Amino acid sequence: MSVLRRLLASRRPDASLGPVLFYEFVRAFTALLFVLVYRVRVFGARNVPQSGAVLIAANHQSFLDPPLIGSFARPRHMSFVARMGLFTFKPFAWFIGALNATPIKEDGGDTAAIKEVIRRLAAGHAVVIFPEGSRTPDGRQHEFKRGVAVLMKRAKCPVVPAAVVGCFEAWPIHRKLPSLLGHRLLVAYGQPISHEDLMRDGADAALARIESEVSRLRAELEAERDRD
Repeated sequence: MSVLRRLLASRRPDASLGPVLFYEFVRAFTALLFVLVYRVRVFGARNVPQSGAVLIAANHQSFLDPPLIGSFARPRHMSFVARMGLFTFKPFAWFIGALNATPIKEDGGDTAAIKEVIRRLAAGHAVVIFPEGSRTPDGRQHEFKRGVAVLMKRAKCPVVPAAVVGCFEAWPIHRKLPSLLGHRLLVAYGQPISHEDLMRDGADAALARIESEVSRLRAELEAERDRD
């Protein structure tokens, strides 16, 4: 395998040079915006495994969450699960599709999308999921969906809990456009939890553990923001 092919495989399995370079350009641009506009602080980015299948499970505060999580988990390229409604506008559908987004039905019952996530994991991708299912309406973390437990059980890969803070204040669900001033964003990546360890007490216990870990990371970030 050539050096270039190894580099591409480490970024995103089964990808050619064009999509990898496009993702790298968008990531560099958005990371710069996050630093300049939102004074972002990042914790634990090295906890994301640099190769192999991994699920990253995070709380969901706003549309800023996916690019925020994806921009700082270098060198991995993230794959995302996005609600079907985001794919109705064709140019935007192309854009997020080029950034590895997979559509899923609003009610979370899209078996085909789950199969696609499993397929990507089997190929060695890093997939970001938001177990709450939708953006928070009030800034609080809400109950994780039961279907995520099934996904984690079938995925048979490590899970990295992650959390974001400040995204709700910068772009709440009721606002069409984000605020560009006065908000600091924080993102944290927890330690990866192996599939065997996570599933030791069953799928329901695994879901509860991930929910607890995400909540803990979020609370730590909020405390860090308060100190700032």
